[in-house]
Amino acid sequence: MPASPNCCTTTLSSPLNPEDAASLSSAFKALADPVRLRLLSLIVSAGGHEVCVCELTPAFDLSQPTISHHLKVLREAGLLTSQRRGTWVYYQAIPDALQRLSEVLVTVQSAVPQG
Repeated sequence: MPASPNCCTTTLSSPLNPEDAASLSSAFKALADPVRLRLLSLIVSAGGHEVCVCELTPAFDLSQPTISHHLKVLREAGLLTSQRRGTWVYYQAIPDALQRLSEVLVTVQSAVPQG
């Protein structure tokens, strides 16, 4: 459908396909929880280094199993990798996944008319 002369222009080259939308929505859904958003923030702020669950737990008033559950959700959403070493699990952010989320938000934000 052509844009009317009074309609705003958009920088979107094309809308998301259904597969990308489904993949991205699961990541955004995982981040919709404040604990998970903070966990991701703590891991990303480590500057690309791995972070042990034992380092994350003291930042919250939650049990270690609860923190581990939230980290599992982030991992299953494709935002984190993990590696078990002995009894501890170390987490690291996946830069490409975070970049994809960022690009979608920037594209959508740039398409919204500023008033």
